[in-house]
Amino acid sequence: MRSFFVIVLLTVCWPLAGLAGSERVLRVAVLENSPPMAYRDEHGELTGFSIGIIQAICEEMRTKCLLQVVTLDRTIDVLASGEVDIAAVSLLDTPERRRQIIFAKPYFRSVSLWFAKPGIAPGDATARVSVVSGSAQERFALARHWAVHTVRSNAELLAPLRAGQANAAIVPMSSGLNLVKQPEMSALALSTTVMNEPELGGDASFGISPRRAELKEEIDAALDRIKRNGAYDRINSRFLPFRIN
Repeated sequence: MRSFFVIVLLTVCWPLAGLAGSERVLRVAVLENSPPMAYRDEHGELTGFSIGIIQAICEEMRTKCLLQVVTLDRTIDVLASGEVDIAAVSLLDTPERRRQIIFAKPYFRSVSLWFAKPGIAPGDATARVSVVSGSAQERFALARHWAVHTVRSNAELLAPLRAGQANAAIVPMSSGLNLVKQPEMSALALSTTVMNEPELGGDASFGISPRRAELKEEIDAALDRIKRNGAYDRINSRFLPFRIN
């Protein structure tokens, strides 16, 4: 009789144990050196506006999301190859990118800023422009045959200006507002201009691997829900001094 009850217990509990271990896990690419969108805090934890948004989306989807740090220039490649399922990175929608990945619904609208030494305007023959490798800003400058100096993250954009390797930089507005708080900005005496070219601004979205196309509808719906329930606004207020949506 005891053996019978053991068999019954195992029959009931085994499927439940399987369900407990079947939580869906998604691999999410993030940046770690692009404040205030994505960076490490004083404890080394990943945080920022983009990371807060993807964490809220994953919570809405009742999904465990594992954050994997990448650099911007590898983001499209790791999505296209299926190394990650989602990239919680501010990606502008371009025809080239759309051929390789799927775009989620936009989560904010971006513009770019021109930081430069006095007298250096966009397109000047003497301009040497600091840009992030793999960014829309880099593609814009190269398409116009401007001299560029590439860096790996938005947080590094001022370093070439300090070193004399560049005399201008094209910076996403959200990162630019963080850079102007840096003490070296005063010493560099840079002027700031909004760049209105359509290639440098517009809706920014998270990327989805083409191998996980079914996630788009779910991610878009979760984004809509966090905007309705107030989570989006709370994240916005925590990381940014202005409304971006």
